[in-house]
Amino acid sequence: MEAPHGECRDLERRLFAFALRVIRLCQKLGEKPGVARTLSYQLLRAGTSIGANYEEAQAGQSRADFVSKNCVALKEACETCYWLRLLSEARIVSATLIADLSDEAQQLAKILGSIVSRSRKALT
Repeated sequence: MEAPHGECRDLERRLFAFALRVIRLCQKLGEKPGVARTLSYQLLRAGTSIGANYEEAQAGQSRADFVSKNCVALKEACETCYWLRLLSEARIVSATLIADLSDEAQQLAKILGSIVSRSRKALT
């Protein structure tokens, strides 16, 4: 709705690739007992739902629906950043191992934030 079609497809691919990376990390974390496994469930849920909500937004029934779904995607991206930071600070996963994933999560949150901001302005 907001971005040119090519940019939407690029972001869709990027979000999908990000979700795959989250899945792979969570598969490894799931092999460990206790806290690592429990946190992996949280990360998996948040990290894979960013792209799902973004894709739902593309099929929004109205501009308000588009904004709402992208807001959910943004919230999930922020939550994913939180879980990655927590895994690193708790020394469950080394910071260097997930640095690229954390950086990508932050970049995706910024992109989604920009989409939400621009779309909200268009509503008024």
